[in-house]
Amino acid sequence: MSYLEALIFGFIQGITEFLPVSSTAHIIITEHLFGYDFPGLAFEIYLHLASILAVILFFIKDIYIIIKGFFKFLLYRDQAEKINFYFSIYIIIATFITGFLGLLLKRAVTDYMKTPTFMGFALFITAIFLIFIERFHDYGKRTTSQMKYSDSIIVGLGQTLAVLPGISRSGATIVSGLWAGLSRETTVRYSFLLLIPVILGSTVLSLEEMTTGFFLELGTGPLLLSFLSSFVFSIIGIIWLINILKKSRLVYLAIYCFFIGTMLIIF
Repeated sequence: MSYLEALIFGFIQGITEFLPVSSTAHIIITEHLFGYDFPGLAFEIYLHLASILAVILFFIKDIYIIIKGFFKFLLYRDQAEKINFYFSIYIIIATFITGFLGLLLKRAVTDYMKTPTFMGFALFITAIFLIFIERFHDYGKRTTSQMKYSDSIIVGLGQTLAVLPGISRSGATIVSGLWAGLSRETTVRYSFLLLIPVILGSTVLSLEEMTTGFFLELGTGPLLLSFLSSFVFSIIGIIWLINILKKSRLVYLAIYCFFIGTMLIIF
């Protein structure tokens, strides 16, 4: 892999991971354009780790407060930490649902589902739901303190669909969160924090693929550059998505999904 290709792969992963346009589909498209066919998920998971690092650093204060609150309530029944404790539980529930059902659904993901045609129609579905949630569904106002178990179940089920190439993980969690009646700020925070355990779990399952041969095949230098590129553009993607939601401009991303989906089906 050349350094330019590594830079582009990192850019594609970072900028599309948090925007509801399916980073998996874009990585697969980029592979086709460059003539690569990476076996397994090692390279994709590797780039996702950079995105996780970006989320952790961006939300480091939130993560610290939530973890501290979880243990303070669990061990000392500190009522002031009740909200953080239950928010942690909601993250665990959604993660469990995604992990359990995702493994079952992943067995059904065949090579056909990674074809441009399938991903194109999947992007159409993402676009339709983005338009619906922004134009035909009132935004909720419930905050973290008003979340319920049903919210974590709905979001967990939505996130499970992202196993299918072309279905955006961030799009699925954002749409399902807003559908459940959560506020935009709560939905975005929940969506970002859910990424951490999901990708870490996927990484554990793919550790055997991340061998020395993986680095030798693609090149240590290009891999490090792709990681750095993915990290930097993930930060940009996080900020971009927050601003897009604040200004209610998901419809523009829906138009983009329609465009990319159409190009995939045609070409």
